Amino acid sequence: MAVRRDRFAVITDAAIELLAELGMRGLTHRAVDARAGLPLGSTSAYFRTRKALIEAVVRRLADLDRADLEATELPTEEPTTPGSAGPASPAPASAGPASATAGSAVSISGTEPLGPRDLDLLAGRIAGLLDQWLTVGRTRTLARYACLLEATHHPELRDILAYGTASRTQARALLSRAGAADPEQRGNHLVACVDGLLFDRLVGAGSLTAPAPGSEQSRRDLHQAVRTVLFAMAGIDPGSTGTEPPSTADPPSTGTGTGTGAPPTADLPPTGASTGASTGR
Repeated sequence: MAVRRDRFAVITDAAIELLAELGMRGLTHRAVDARAGLPLGSTSAYFRTRKALIEAVVRRLADLDRADLEATELPTEEPTTPGSAGPASPAPASAGPASATAGSAVSISGTEPLGPRDLDLLAGRIAGLLDQWLTVGRTRTLARYACLLEATHHPELRDILAYGTASRTQARALLSRAGAADPEQRGNHLVACVDGLLFDRLVGAGSLTAPAPGSEQSRRDLHQAVRTVLFAMAGIDPGSTGTEPPSTADPPSTGTGTGTGAPPTADLPPTGASTGASTGR
């Protein structure tokens, strides 16, 4: 079983690289064999059809993205806001639900109530994850969108969109913990907004005008954008945290931060030596 799982990862990671570099036209069984360094016919032995291969790639992407999301924790011990030298100011007691217990690390998938201070920190963590998907995870992100576009042209592949439900479920639960009204609908909207932000920075006009991915300015800018959307969906006044939103007035970064290399192996939605997103979230 372990050998089969390892071969699954090798094949799908090679396929992810090809999708990112060449799009769907570059995804063939023979090309995957060559990229993975496997004997000719290895990929077709595991995945007989192109549809089966694409579905396997989507499963791999979903697993990798889910692992990234689960690893994104919300620290509550002496937190600092981006660019600050010390702890973030605590939120007023009247500003929303009680925060998670200080001195712990609260996972996105946890159950503790989230206050404004927690949401501000969480926005920073999500921004960091997005920046990761734009740099070391760029290969994965490009492959994800290639799969989504393919599904729009081939109805038999639309089942792969179901892999994007995990991030929506997490967003609904998160907003429920924050005391949002109608967390189910707003959770869907939150994921759509964040996914749109990622798409814009990757291949949209934002890729031409936004700060270079991987730079401190990029993370600050993403933090501010995510924070604005997150607070709006939670129905919380952005000024209730007792801290100012991250500033984006810093001098432009001189780094390129393109991150075109495939990461070791976001929702679709494990890393290591693989290529290292949610299907449409």
